Amino acid sequence: MMAEIKKFWWPLGLVLVVAVLAMAFLSRGSNDHAPEPEEAEGNKGITLPQPQRESDTSIEAALRQRRSIRDYGKGPLALEEVGQLLWAAQGITDERGYRTAPSAGALYPLELYVVVGEVETLDPGVYHYDPQNHALEPVAEDDRRQALTKEALGQAYIGRGAIDIVFTGIYERTTGKYGHRGRRYVHMEAGHAAQNVYLQCVSLELGTVVVGAFGDEGVQDVLELPEERVPLYIMPVGRLP
Repeated sequence: MMAEIKKFWWPLGLVLVVAVLAMAFLSRGSNDHAPEPEEAEGNKGITLPQPQRESDTSIEAALRQRRSIRDYGKGPLALEEVGQLLWAAQGITDERGYRTAPSAGALYPLELYVVVGEVETLDPGVYHYDPQNHALEPVAEDDRRQALTKEALGQAYIGRGAIDIVFTGIYERTTGKYGHRGRRYVHMEAGHAAQNVYLQCVSLELGTVVVGAFGDEGVQDVLELPEERVPLYIMPVGRLP
């Protein structure tokens, strides 16, 4: 009798185990949390100082004082300031991978680049921001602020900032789930992140402005961007005059 029971339950148990494993595998594919980190684009990463989580500037004060600043004073930015600005835009704030700016489906299509001209302890060049490691990945050498200015219809303040933060988007990360409407979500996200930079600049006593007028292909060439990374915003940042 016992032998017959074992003979009956053994194949049924095997089927149940296979079903559980299959469900676990499929659930991994539907996870809406942040995507796995991409491979570093540069050969050597530059770890940024850890961002500050508190300041003496209230959110109400930052909102009240926020303005678009196109004239900048002299003096380089500190590496700590650069890291704080990038963290404000796309920094990770949760062990699940959530970031400072909301993202449709937590898909995070934005990729940030920094065109560095004047930053203490950092060579001029183009860098990619790696949120997972809060680090910069070198992309290209030399000060490219004036080249970026040329591709942005000659708007001179782009070349006067100590740095230029360039927001790019990979539409496919979002349209893969939301279809054509996902492109709109990417643009919304760029606005969320840019406002974070504005408010962080107020707290750091820096100036910035958002720039949306430029040639996409020209900016891609200056930053040596992969084809799928479409430039969306340029934000020069510098000291207050």
